Amino acid sequence: MLPLMMREESTVKKVLAQIAASVWLSPLAFALPAGEGESLVREHCSSCHRPEILNRAQGYDTASEWRQLMATMVELDEPRADIIARYLTKHFQSKPELYPTLVEGPVDIEIEEWMVPTLGQRSRDPVEAPDGAIWWTGMWASLVGRLDPLTGAFREYPLPASARPHSIVPDDEGAIWYLGNSNGTVGKLNPLTGEIMEYETGLADPHTGVFHPNGYFYFTAQHTGAVARLDPATGEVLSVNTCPRPYGIKVGPDGYLYVAFNGENAIGQVDPATLEVNYFPIPHEDTRIRRLDIASDGTIWYVNSSRGKIGHLDPKTGEVREWDSPSGPKSHPYAIAVIDDVVWYNESGQRPDALVRFDPITETFQSWAIPSGIGIIRHVWVTQNKDLLIHQSSSNRIGRVKVIDDQPEAVRLEETDATGG
Repeated sequence: MLPLMMREESTVKKVLAQIAASVWLSPLAFALPAGEGESLVREHCSSCHRPEILNRAQGYDTASEWRQLMATMVELDEPRADIIARYLTKHFQSKPELYPTLVEGPVDIEIEEWMVPTLGQRSRDPVEAPDGAIWWTGMWASLVGRLDPLTGAFREYPLPASARPHSIVPDDEGAIWYLGNSNGTVGKLNPLTGEIMEYETGLADPHTGVFHPNGYFYFTAQHTGAVARLDPATGEVLSVNTCPRPYGIKVGPDGYLYVAFNGENAIGQVDPATLEVNYFPIPHEDTRIRRLDIASDGTIWYVNSSRGKIGHLDPKTGEVREWDSPSGPKSHPYAIAVIDDVVWYNESGQRPDALVRFDPITETFQSWAIPSGIGIIRHVWVTQNKDLLIHQSSSNRIGRVKVIDDQPEAVRLEETDATGG
C-alpha cells in the first residue's frame, strides 16, 4: 500500500502530454486528405487519437459544429481552430447511415450535461456518492473528479500518473475506489484529505469493480482474464482465471456475482466465498457481452454488443431470450441499467449515441438522441432518486437523465382503465 497525497494541477497537464506522446500512430493506417489544415490536424488531433477515427465517426456539415466539438477536447488559438474546422468540414461531413433509429413512446426524460474542467481527459463512468455528489474518472488524465450537481462546482483529484483509472466505485463512507487500468492497482481516495492508498493486484487491466454486502471488493481484470477479490482491511487479493475478457460485474440478490464476458458467448456466476465460476452459455459464438444488470426477481439483463441485441437470462433455468435493438445489428449496445424493472441502455454504434428504454412487459422500445452524443456511454449508474448517470467521453461530458413518470406501459394502461380515462 502506498499513500500518495494529491498533486498540483500542473501535474495533470504533464500526464496528458505523456499519454499523448505515448500513442503509436501508423502512417499506413489511414491517410488524411491533403489540403490546408492537414498538418494541424495531425499535430493537435492525432496526438490523442488515431486519424482514422475521423473516417469512422459521425462528421459535421458546418465549421461551427466542428468548433464546438473541438472546444471540448483541446485549447486552440482562433486562427488554428478556424483552419482545422474548415478542413474537417470539407473532408468529414455527417454520415446519415450512422444516425440512430429513434422510437417514440410514452415516457418523457430530461437530460442535463456538464463539461468537465480538464480537456482531453475522456471523462467516463460517473457514479453517485452517499452525499449526492457525482464522481467520474478522467482516464486519459489519470484523475477522478467530483461535481456538486446543486451548485455545479467541480473539483478534480490527480491520481498516480500510471493509474489511468477505468472505473470507480464509492463506498458507504464516501471514499472513492478506482481501478488502475494501466498500473494493475486498485486505489482508494479519501476526498477529505486527498490521500490515496494503492493496492497492488498483480493483474493486468483491472477493469470494473463492485462492493459485495460481505465487505469485499470484487473486480474483473479483462486482459488477464480473471475475476478477483480484494479485502479492504488487509489488502489481500485473490483471483481466479475465467473465460476471455471479463468485463461488467454485478451482485445479484442471491449473493452471487454475475460477470459479462467480452471474449466469449457466456455469462458467469461467481461464488463470492470460493470464487468458483459457473457459466451460462448465450446463443451464437459471435456473442460478446460488455455489461449486464439485474432485475428485482434476480434475472439478468445484458447487452449483446456484437449482434445489436439486448438479452435476458434466467439463472434458475438457464433460459435466454433476445430482442433486436431499434438501430439494428451494428448498433452496438454497450451500457445497461435496470430501473424499477425497466431496461435502459445505449446504442454506442450510432451517432449521436442513442439512449434506449425497453419495457419488458410490453416488449416495446423508446429512444432518444444524447445531446452531445458523439460517443460513447460506456457505463451508467442509477442514483438514489432513480436518475441515470451517463457520460460522453469523446466530448468530456458527464450527464444525468431524469426519468419523468416512468411506469411500465401495462401498469399505465391499468391505471387509465381504473379511472375511466
